[in-house]
Amino acid sequence: MTDLRRLGASHLHTPKLCLGGNVFGWTADKATSFAVLDAFVDAGGTLVDTADVYSAWVPGHKGGESETVIGEWLKSSGKTVDVATKVGMIPSAAGEKLAPARIAEACDASLQRLGVEQIALYYAHQDDEATPQEAYMEAFAKLVAAGKVAVLGASNFHAARLKSANDVARAAGLPHFQVLQPEYNLVSRHKFEGELQDYCVEHNIGVLPYYGLASGFLTGKYRSADDLGKSVRGGRMTELLEGKGAAVLKAMDEVAAETGATLAQIALAWLAAQPGVTAPIASATSVKQLEELLPAMDLTLSAAQLDKLDAAGA
Repeated sequence: MTDLRRLGASHLHTPKLCLGGNVFGWTADKATSFAVLDAFVDAGGTLVDTADVYSAWVPGHKGGESETVIGEWLKSSGKTVDVATKVGMIPSAAGEKLAPARIAEACDASLQRLGVEQIALYYAHQDDEATPQEAYMEAFAKLVAAGKVAVLGASNFHAARLKSANDVARAAGLPHFQVLQPEYNLVSRHKFEGELQDYCVEHNIGVLPYYGLASGFLTGKYRSADDLGKSVRGGRMTELLEGKGAAVLKAMDEVAAETGATLAQIALAWLAAQPGVTAPIASATSVKQLEELLPAMDLTLSAAQLDKLDAAGA
């Protein structure tokens, strides 16, 4: 049985891997999405991450496609999983970002698409400097009081703003953000390490990083300029290859030789070993892809291996 970790000070628990739902209803069709969700839960997974904006960037989509697929799967499978979703990227007549009326409207729409009575973890998908923090923390508190949301989280917040939002909530006796979802991986560490990580560790805020595989770079798929044509994301990899990416891949290859693990598993296990991190989020567009990620739930790297990877990506 895969060990579960408590998500910060909340009541939620997860193994060392959360399933990203950004691909559902987009690059994974309904049948594939159902199969991936089945395989994840059957392997001991407990938390699936989505957002109301997934996948509004696709022509003909308006957002909510991923939530709809997850809702249909929950209904047809009869299986249970905690679902995390987000608000703050899609404007409507009710307002933009974290306007209180927009939060209320978006939550109801997410509940309807998911077909659940309560969202396990509800994130502010991005900060909103145009809305007073008191106003949006009160809006989130109303959802908790109404039983529509269990736990609150913040994604893409800087340290000072996460701290001030939580200070405002505590001073008013309101629920605060108990979870953070930052961008964080072996080749992109600056957005989390330092002040933000220290705050999360000090205040027992659970951290669920996204982009754990750096858009596929940390799977070892892109090792030279010749590999950049392998996907639509290839163009983004030049910067990584020319930076510390090659050194990180070399260190990962050495750890792979020692452990027998794949590079993707090593990248996720490194994240799960970082202070404050509960579990990384990764998505899969096929059951085969998921099956390659799942061993990360049980992979523990040695202190020497972690040090080697740290040094390469510093």
